[in-house]
Amino acid sequence: MKKAFPAVLCMCAAFRLSALGGMEEAPVYPVPDGMELVWSDEFGTDGAPDPARWDYSLGGNGWGNGELQNYTDSRDNSWIKDGRLFIAARKNDGKWTSARLKTQFLGDWKYGYFEIRAKLPAGRGTWPAIWMMPMLDTYGGWPRSGEIDIMEHVGFDENVIHHSLHSRDLNHRNGNQITASVRIDRAVNAFHTYALEWDPQFIRWLVDGRETFRAENPGTGNGAWPFNIPFYLILNVAIGGEWGGQQGIDSGLKRAVMEVDYVRVYQRPETAENTAGE
Repeated sequence: MKKAFPAVLCMCAAFRLSALGGMEEAPVYPVPDGMELVWSDEFGTDGAPDPARWDYSLGGNGWGNGELQNYTDSRDNSWIKDGRLFIAARKNDGKWTSARLKTQFLGDWKYGYFEIRAKLPAGRGTWPAIWMMPMLDTYGGWPRSGEIDIMEHVGFDENVIHHSLHSRDLNHRNGNQITASVRIDRAVNAFHTYALEWDPQFIRWLVDGRETFRAENPGTGNGAWPFNIPFYLILNVAIGGEWGGQQGIDSGLKRAVMEVDYVRVYQRPETAENTAGE
């Protein structure tokens, strides 16, 4: 999320990457064998998001991308009702507000299987994302300590979602970030399950149980693969920005809502490292 780049697949020779051409052609995978549920939110209680699970990023500084929204912790921008989390970007008096929820220091994990069922908003200028950042800047500030984008969507490209990795050596500033663009039917206004399996040797992405992309650890060190430290989850809806606003913002857009049915985190006991509940 912390970048802007065109919707293309970029490959680096150090990695073996694959993007599956057709969702309907790929086999359906369950949660991997040996994984145990270690953290979840089923959003079963109406009201504010659970403060034991979620914190907020606040402010309106453009977030490094020229975004328009001011992130708040107001119930106007995030709430739970009828078993779902709602994250709403709203335009009032010409100004946008939204919410960006994070699990930092409440749920941070090294390796695992992350599954989020969500419905994305429609509208040119929207930029919803489900992604991960390092709990601590162990190897330095962005992008040195890495970024994992489970799902990003920009409203002007309605039926395409994006997966990405960023690191010191491989990022959009260098023009060589690890990224895939995946076409799915009814990407907006319909629920889909977005998942990421993170292993010491590889990271793979799945949509509705089907593998859509894969990147393998080249074994060349933290410069290319800093994904050996705890990361936390982020859910947000941005408006505009260098990528989300690349083709402008729909003049009639006043509200854009991402709905989240659940968030689940699984780990193998032998590789688990997390701070959830500590």
